Amino acid sequence: MAILSIQSRVTSGYVGNAAAVPILQRLGHTVWPIDTVAFSNHPAHGAYRGDKRRAEEISSLVQGLDERNLLPQCDALLTGYLGSAAAGPTVLDAAMRARLANPDAIWCCDPVMGDNGAFYVEDGIPAFFQNVALPAADMILPNAFEAAYLSGLPIDTIDDAIRSANALLDKGPKTVVLTGLQNEGSVGALVAQAGDVWRCMATPIDVTAHGAGDVFAALFVGRYVRSHNAADALGFATAGVRSILQMTADRHAVDLRLIDALPALDGLSALPVEKVG
Repeated sequence: MAILSIQSRVTSGYVGNAAAVPILQRLGHTVWPIDTVAFSNHPAHGAYRGDKRRAEEISSLVQGLDERNLLPQCDALLTGYLGSAAAGPTVLDAAMRARLANPDAIWCCDPVMGDNGAFYVEDGIPAFFQNVALPAADMILPNAFEAAYLSGLPIDTIDDAIRSANALLDKGPKTVVLTGLQNEGSVGALVAQAGDVWRCMATPIDVTAHGAGDVFAALFVGRYVRSHNAADALGFATAGVRSILQMTADRHAVDLRLIDALPALDGLSALPVEKVG
């Protein structure tokens, strides 16, 4: 399968395309990465260098793929951190180009906006996800904070998360993957499709995890484009994230020990999932 991945890039660490590309390749996919930003490191570490990529450059790279007649081979578009509001229309155009070339191509949108009760993106990006990306995407993968914003419903419990996911389905996407859930000492995610909802919860691993959301999205999409089984992809992605986080914790690392953990993805068993709706 071929996946066009449009998201951030760091030189040090594993977030955005720095995480998605090796994961998707390990799962056997061809990946075409386009970076929306190029930073020396994750900004959460403090000072960093680098800059955002101009929307025109992103558009030019997509056009180059189109001119080489590669987009008919595109099975999925995975999008994440935009960097600037100007990149939003460019990402939408990429999705439309991919669908025109291959009507079966799916847009998997990770609406990266914020977490822990606060936005960390520039003005205009939340509105793009709310008004443009949400109704146009085939799949959306928000965390709990982002899902609450997009659905307009608070998320404090698993039942709240189910209501939010179903509300998001009503707004356009066929698949909603909601991450960052917490319930009675467990953490996990759920996936909703056409009235069916599954969740996968596990014990937390005490480790700093910049990029864990990007890892989850790559694992989920990488599995789903082959199986088209949302429940299986949920269990696999949860198991994969836990494997990577556990190795990071064992090594007392500042950044995810992603490359060391990649071999564990080979033959990885999905965690059990529970149907809750």
